[in-house]
Amino acid sequence: MNTRLLRAFVVLAEKGNYALAAEALAISQPALTKQINLLESRVNLMLFTRGRHGTALTAGGQRLLPEAKKVVAQAGLFLHHAEQVAKGREGFLAAGFGLSSFYFAPQCIAQFRAQFPGVDITLEDLPSAQQYEMLQSGALQVGFVRVPPAKPLSYHSLFDDNLVLVTPENNGLSIEDWLQKFPLLRLYPARGGGLNTQTTLFLHDQHIFPASTQQVEDIQTIVALIIAGTGVALLPQSVVHIAPPGLNIVPLPGGATRWQVGIAWDPRYDDSVRDNFIAIAKGFVR
Repeated sequence: MNTRLLRAFVVLAEKGNYALAAEALAISQPALTKQINLLESRVNLMLFTRGRHGTALTAGGQRLLPEAKKVVAQAGLFLHHAEQVAKGREGFLAAGFGLSSFYFAPQCIAQFRAQFPGVDITLEDLPSAQQYEMLQSGALQVGFVRVPPAKPLSYHSLFDDNLVLVTPENNGLSIEDWLQKFPLLRLYPARGGGLNTQTTLFLHDQHIFPASTQQVEDIQTIVALIIAGTGVALLPQSVVHIAPPGLNIVPLPGGATRWQVGIAWDPRYDDSVRDNFIAIAKGFVR
């Protein structure tokens, strides 16, 4: 059923006059007459009678009018939602983030949610390598990752991060002494591939050989073990934002300590919600 015909029916019933209804619909009176006649032929029922006092609903028209109003209202609601979805103001966004964006990603989410409250959002802590795969499969729309990623992914660099040595206290030990006195805490390879690679690059670059290492599941466990005085770790500088006070942060020398963090996406997928979020993230670091 053409909703234009139903809207003409509803407006004419409300106005009770062809001229007034045609004006409200922004069409000519003959065009309105044609629409009403077409609707009557579709439902095989006369909907209006014309008299000296204007146009009146028939008994059948009165019976059908409430349903016609519901359909017209529902069609208007659908068109409104369709417009919001097309503009990326309603929908769903699945985002990933890693250690370096532990502080930055939630801030972007908060700002995006304030501007686009109609979008449902999930944010998952994932290694960059896993995010690359999920972006290409469509399981993620955006990811905060180490950049540049491999094609076909597109990306935009947001900020630099770098390694620091995190220790229980400041007691004047050198980097080499810390790594001889305490185990070096590292994430399992499946959980911290990028960080582990960066750590290995730094150790090789500085010719440092830790006395022992200990692998753990997550960054929170690493921080807890450092606080307990049972290990030290090479972590992203950005993690300092969530570290409790009292931990000792030691800057590291050399050129193997820095990398770029950015937002990545798969341009093969059209997604207005994603594009709005990318614009928020880009503007967040200006």
